Amino acid sequence: MKRIAKKMIALMLTTVILAVLTGCGNAKNSANGDDSLKKVMDAGELVLGLDVEFPPMGYYDENGEIVGFDIDVAQEVCDRLGIKLVKKPIDWSTKEEDLNNGDIDCIWSGMSVTDERIQTMCLSEPYMKNEFIFLLLGKSQVAELDDLKGKKVGVQVGSTAHDALSASDLYKEVETILFDDNVELLEKLKQGEMDAALVDSVVAYHFVNSQSESYFILPDSFGEDEYAIGFRKEDQSLRDKVQQILSEMKADGSLAKISVKWFGSDITTIR
Repeated sequence: MKRIAKKMIALMLTTVILAVLTGCGNAKNSANGDDSLKKVMDAGELVLGLDVEFPPMGYYDENGEIVGFDIDVAQEVCDRLGIKLVKKPIDWSTKEEDLNNGDIDCIWSGMSVTDERIQTMCLSEPYMKNEFIFLLLGKSQVAELDDLKGKKVGVQVGSTAHDALSASDLYKEVETILFDDNVELLEKLKQGEMDAALVDSVVAYHFVNSQSESYFILPDSFGEDEYAIGFRKEDQSLRDKVQQILSEMKADGSLAKISVKWFGSDITTIR
C-alpha cells in the first residue's frame, strides 16, 4: 500500500507572505510614461519567461509542447487581450537579467514571492500558496527531519527551497546535491541516487501522481511561500491589466476550471 495518496492534497498553509499587491513602489504610472501595456498590445504578443522544467506549472509534454497550469492561465489572459502568447524558456538563475534586458515581458513560472523580488520587480498579487516538502522513496527508513542527518538531499539550485535549506540548522547535517531543474532532481531520486528531494509541494504531488512507484512525504513542512507573476519594476500598466483579467477569470469561474484540470480542485488565491 502506498504511503502517500495518489490524489492532489489540498495545500493547508497557515502563514501568508505580506501582500504585494496593487502598487510597485516607484513604478511609473501611465501619465509618467509607463507604456508597457501599449508596447505589448502594439507588438501583438506577450513574451512569457519560464523555467520549462517545472511541472505542473510549465514543462515539455511528450510531444515537445510547453504545457502547464501557468501556461493555460497565461493563454487565457492573452486570448482576452487579443494577443499571442510567446513561451520563452529561460535560465532560472538569470531570470531577472532577462526581464530587465527586455528579453521577456514577465516571469510567469511558479515564482515565489520574496522580499528581494518585492523590491526589484512589479509583482502581481499572489495567485497560489506553496510549501517546501521532503519527498522520499516509499522504501526509505527516514520518518522525520532528524533522520535526514548524514543523508544526501537534492534541491534545485537558486530556488527558494534551496534558500530555506541553506538557512536552516539541518543544512550542516546533510550532504546537499544541487540540480539545475526539478525534472532531473526527481529522476535522480527515483533512481535512488539520493535519500530525499526538497521540492515545492505542487511539483511533488504532480510527480507522485504520475508515478507507479511508492513515495513518502515527511509530515513536517520545511517552509512555505506564495507564487506571483513578475514584471519589470516600471511596468505597472501591464501588471495591472493582467491582474484585472485574472480577477475577472476568478469571478467567472475560468480560473477555477484551469486549476481543477491540473490539481483536482481550485487552489488559486486570486481575489
